[in-house]
Amino acid sequence: MGKLTGFLDYDRKKSKERNPRDRLQDWKEYQLEWSEGVLKEQGARCMDCSTPYCHIGVEFNQSSFGCPLHNLIPEWNDLVYRGQWKDALDRLLKTNNFPEWTGRVCPAPCEGSCTVALNGSAVTIKNIEKSIIDKGFEQGWIVPKPPEKRTGMCVAVIGSGPAGLAAADQLNKAGHWVTIFERDDRAGGLLMYGIPNMKLEKASIDRRISLLRQEGVTFQVNTEVGKDVTMNQLQEKYDAVIVCTGATKQRDIVIEGRGAKGIQFAMDYLTSSTKHVLDPSVDLPDEMSAEDKHVVVIGGGDTGADCVATALRQGCKSIVQFGKYSKLPTKRLGSNPWPEQPRVFELSYAYKEAKAEFAVDPRQYAILTQRFIMNEQDQLVALETLEVEEVADEEGNVVTREIPGTEKLWPVDMVLVAIGFEGAEREWLDHVGLDYTYRGTIKAKYGEYTTNLEGVFAAGDVRRGQSLIVWAINEGREVARECDRYLMGTTILP
Repeated sequence: MGKLTGFLDYDRKKSKERNPRDRLQDWKEYQLEWSEGVLKEQGARCMDCSTPYCHIGVEFNQSSFGCPLHNLIPEWNDLVYRGQWKDALDRLLKTNNFPEWTGRVCPAPCEGSCTVALNGSAVTIKNIEKSIIDKGFEQGWIVPKPPEKRTGMCVAVIGSGPAGLAAADQLNKAGHWVTIFERDDRAGGLLMYGIPNMKLEKASIDRRISLLRQEGVTFQVNTEVGKDVTMNQLQEKYDAVIVCTGATKQRDIVIEGRGAKGIQFAMDYLTSSTKHVLDPSVDLPDEMSAEDKHVVVIGGGDTGADCVATALRQGCKSIVQFGKYSKLPTKRLGSNPWPEQPRVFELSYAYKEAKAEFAVDPRQYAILTQRFIMNEQDQLVALETLEVEEVADEEGNVVTREIPGTEKLWPVDMVLVAIGFEGAEREWLDHVGLDYTYRGTIKAKYGEYTTNLEGVFAAGDVRRGQSLIVWAINEGREVARECDRYLMGTTILP
């Protein structure tokens, strides 16, 4: 590395953000750019360690280590330190089709596996990645590059999330004609409607979609496979089909009073809100607005946090988020060793905003919702919770045990259910004839991606289940490689 002692000379800088009170007034991204001087120092902190765990990208014992895209992180860190930004961009794009998204919304398993984090704070890999790609667009270095030759082969990709877009991008580079089918009115999948604007402004998605169009990829939005066009028709017209429809079946909470008015799935809520933000002429139904309401978010993950941030901007009266697990420690425990993704307490953007608005962190830990309470008009008015604790059973397994006498009533007007997903939509899989597992994911072996239908592949969350954007892009790239091999007998794709 150019700065051998950089990790000793410079401290990790926290992400630069807009003031929480200010950003609550709009839907613009909350992150700010660093100066080139700061970025140079942060890049200098990379150690050029002999085994860069930051990009190994493996899964073991239900944990992930490093980036599954195998990004050449030490290389572009060094190039940023040296001021060679265009070379850094070239290295970044060798492994990652869409760093403008991973640099914004990925939880950065690379940083959890950074060697500097063994005895200090990790290199700010994610922020450097974002800065490299943003500079690439600003400087005009990223331009359409259609393939020089076409193979004559045609591929249909169902779903325009990160897996589908990555597969399409790779196959187009290999010279195949690619058409993406998206049932919604805009391409992007959960990137478009499942992640709110303040985390990912949609101009970055529109820009990338425009680039793919100019390179030869065709998009058919408002087109649902199984309704507007059948799987059989796709198989007859195209030489191969790739399914990247995501894990879209939202997990429900089945308890007393679930039928009350005022309970919404998180993704339905976020989608309605984003559609209204992007086009104010699109009506936001009252049942999808948190304005002047006491709101409870059930589920302690990132989607729940996005619901908190959205409800704050809509003008909720109060906001609480329930999680069934205990509060995370401030430092790694022995049971969560490096290079695993650290499971530690953080104050993410949404919780900073909630503290700025209501002076308290909205999260409630180790709590289960027992029942919903409605009035005579079936309108939600309250819910009841019970505290729980994690204990070891006779076999040493950690289980959740209810604590008697801890019942509590919470007045509430709106509940947002954000407890994850249960794979793909079974009815759709049955309709198109794809075999699937008990988890609701398409049966397709990792690394091969072939399904029970000839010439039909599957990748991303629809195959692996709810996961990270980097794993979706990883599978999109890999399924493109296997599809290219299927079509051509060999492959030029990595």
